[in-house]
Amino acid sequence: MAGRVLIIEDDSKIRMLLKEYLEGNDFQVAVLSDGNKAIESINSESPDIVILDIMLPGKNGLEVLKEIRQKSSIPVVMLTAKGEDADRIVGLELGADDYLPKPFNPRELLARMRAVMRRTFKDKEVEPDSDNLIIAGGITLNRAKQTARLGEEEIELSSTEYKILEVLMTNPSVILSRDQIMNYARGRDFMAFDRSIDVHISKLRSKLEKDPGGPKRIKTIWGSGYMFMD
Repeated sequence: MAGRVLIIEDDSKIRMLLKEYLEGNDFQVAVLSDGNKAIESINSESPDIVILDIMLPGKNGLEVLKEIRQKSSIPVVMLTAKGEDADRIVGLELGADDYLPKPFNPRELLARMRAVMRRTFKDKEVEPDSDNLIIAGGITLNRAKQTARLGEEEIELSSTEYKILEVLMTNPSVILSRDQIMNYARGRDFMAFDRSIDVHISKLRSKLEKDPGGPKRIKTIWGSGYMFMD
């Protein structure tokens, strides 16, 4: 996998074109049509880079970028209208890593994304993998390798189990509904009222808990969902 991308673009044609193109280049892609849930999606999807359109309904891209920079240093590439120099300058001043005027070739966007990601990861080489580790409750997740360790022991997880554990551990002490967890773990590829989440949680508990019947890490919140306790 080349990385995770969050696309925030209100034009459905551009949004789906980029989604298909980037997925065809081994990226995992999440999309939003406006910026109202940008921070929430960054927290839940954990993207490596954000593609952000300036001209969004309601909250515009510059406002969204300002909010992102208050919370995160994640790389952001802005999409701007041709000739809108003022927006590009303000975007860069607010912390955008690069910009691309519309219309554009998806190949150029991909090249700019890769360049920004190379620069970002090179800047972090002094702390190898530090941003890829999630440590909580005695469990260490390595996002780069998609592996899990309980203490010093590596735990074998399926890809779905890993994704479920990842979203729970990145939101400690937060109640997540079944739909929220499965949407993160499997995208939209699940049916309403899908109870398979309970099976995956049961398997995770059997691998991570001393007493799966009385779990200390992954708690059931009756009527609401699940919560990870650090």
